[in-house]
Amino acid sequence: MPVHNADIAAIFEEIADRLEIEGANPFRIRAYRNAARTLGELPQEARALLEKGDDLTRLPGIGDDLAAKIKEIASTGHCSLLDRLRRELPPAVTELLQIPGLGPKRVKALYHDLDVQSVEQLQRAAREGRIRALHGFGEKTELNILQSLEAHASQARRFKLSMATQYADALCAYLQAAPGVKQVVVAGSFRRMRETVGDLDILVTAAADSPAIQRFTSYDEVAEVLSAGTTRASVILKCGMQVDLRVVAQESYGAALHYFTGSKSHNIAIRRIAQKLGLKINEYGVFHGNKHIAGEDEASVYRSIGLPYIAPELRENRGEIEAARAGRLPKLVELSDLRGDLHAHTKASDGHDSLRDMALAAQALGLEYLAITEHSRHLTIAHGLNPQQLAQQCDEIDRLNSALGGITLLKGIEVDILEDGSLDLPDAVLARLDLVIGAVHSHFDLSRKRQTERILRAMDHPHFTLLAHPSGRLISQRPPYDVDMLRIIRHAKRRGCFLELNAQPERLDLIDTHCQAAQEEGVLVSIDSDAHSTFDFANLRYGVGQARRGWLEKNNVLNTRSLAALRPLLKRTM
Repeated sequence: MPVHNADIAAIFEEIADRLEIEGANPFRIRAYRNAARTLGELPQEARALLEKGDDLTRLPGIGDDLAAKIKEIASTGHCSLLDRLRRELPPAVTELLQIPGLGPKRVKALYHDLDVQSVEQLQRAAREGRIRALHGFGEKTELNILQSLEAHASQARRFKLSMATQYADALCAYLQAAPGVKQVVVAGSFRRMRETVGDLDILVTAAADSPAIQRFTSYDEVAEVLSAGTTRASVILKCGMQVDLRVVAQESYGAALHYFTGSKSHNIAIRRIAQKLGLKINEYGVFHGNKHIAGEDEASVYRSIGLPYIAPELRENRGEIEAARAGRLPKLVELSDLRGDLHAHTKASDGHDSLRDMALAAQALGLEYLAITEHSRHLTIAHGLNPQQLAQQCDEIDRLNSALGGITLLKGIEVDILEDGSLDLPDAVLARLDLVIGAVHSHFDLSRKRQTERILRAMDHPHFTLLAHPSGRLISQRPPYDVDMLRIIRHAKRRGCFLELNAQPERLDLIDTHCQAAQEEGVLVSIDSDAHSTFDFANLRYGVGQARRGWLEKNNVLNTRSLAALRPLLKRTM
């Protein structure tokens, strides 16, 4: 069975959880959490890197010991350390850590004092009033736990887009190799590039005698077969993701792809238009009475009701149908439109590769320029640079630019926006740079008014160029801080600075609706990788997907411009 990065990351997270419950060394715990994040964000599969003989210690936060564990997991699907830790504590205990308000110390107390080993046992203990008697808990904590349990139970599990991609790509390649299979495509929210995915909907066209269904249900990663017929099947993968497969006739392929791509709201609106024209649209095609008149491809479905093709990323019933009817659909930005990347780190701060390696990797992707933007000194956990270190890096960039051909390194910094809105480095240092990226890395809990004014104050700084990951969210880990984003966008317009769409799969920040607001206000957005290694440039595709969901065209994106066209725009903000 293929082992994906998400599987390895899950093992490392569980190891960290168990070590934390046991009270292990915090640095050891952090090492496993950092490694899990590295694997979770890595665009290439670790097993593929191992097969090529790549040195995994090149990855951020991966030393010899962790590299050996990755190799063990990739080859066996197991980790001997985790097996040992599971023998010491019941397997379900770590699930308790997913409940808000329960840290490792409380989980440890619940296990040792009340023998709580699962979410169900925790709920029973709370309802029976046994938790409030424990030292450090109390009646209010017990009530909060009950409320958190109810919220936890109501949340359907969703997978980050990058994680879903690992499973989708491998499964599609497996199905494509089946005899008689012609087309394999993933529909649903995955195709619409939603930042999280609940399940996978896969469509296949195949010859009548193709064993596509049997091949699908016998896939090594299938944990449970929910159903299996002649044209459809549903399974649960071992990672917990449900996958539905449908084998469709070639003449219905476009209609089925449209139907199962969604969104539900978009599809309902399309069907209502069809009904007014005396047509019926379903997953089998477009019908006038009993006559099949369209559906072999998606364009024919839209054409049958007088509309041009609408890109999947736009299908949320947020004005795309009206825009299509009026001939105002955007020509969405493509990955190939990007000419550079304005946010990247090297091993000078918390990155893992050298200036030269990052430059050559960006050049290999066809980029014309790359901004090196280390963290500033305030972010000590990321080994941020002080003024002297930044000056030394600027000199190194100048030397490298004189030796490199085909790509230009820009001098920048990801400078911390402090609580009062000031920047973490003096003007004399910032004035030497090509661009200054401001970022909020602390005090996420300020009031909406204070957080907004803090950022506006930073944007007013004469050297401020670009606001990094503007909402500060980490998907499924940290909510966005409370900020008036429309006010931020309009201030960027007045100030002449820009907003970032951070393509890291953990962030994808700006969200799509804020991208659309930036476009409407005339504020350029920079799609950046926030690369911490040469592997991370591959994440730009997720940023482009988010930009497309936000209706962004090539001319709405700052870094689709040539270096010659970019420099005056950067200079305008300095």
